[in-house]
Amino acid sequence: MTIGFLVAGIILGIVALYLVSRFGKKFRRPLNKEYFEAQWLELLARVTTPDGMILAVIDGDKLLDEALLKCGYKGKTMGERMVSAQKTFSNNDSAWFAHKLRNRLVHEQGVRLRQSDAKNALAGIRQGLKDLGAL
Repeated sequence: MTIGFLVAGIILGIVALYLVSRFGKKFRRPLNKEYFEAQWLELLARVTTPDGMILAVIDGDKLLDEALLKCGYKGKTMGERMVSAQKTFSNNDSAWFAHKLRNRLVHEQGVRLRQSDAKNALAGIRQGLKDLGAL
């Protein structure tokens, strides 16, 4: 009888760990949408100039990373957090396009930002923020 309770307890513990690991992200606290919407609108106001577009992509990437952190995604870098969240993103490729573009803008000299690339990056960031519940 005691061994039966022990085995049942172990099985119950394994099932509980599985459920927490599988569905734990779905029970996270909601993000402060007003904060993220205000930041997003402020960022979009800068898009009127070429330098503003660059800053908008960089700041949008930061905003997405802030949402990832507040949602509890693990990783030392934003890239690692994006890998953790890839099943959450409805368009993972567009979020990665934006992040890679941001990295090129920050780390490479002489990168020219095309307006179409900026629009695509901002659309990917916006969708990522929506998928995380920030917008």
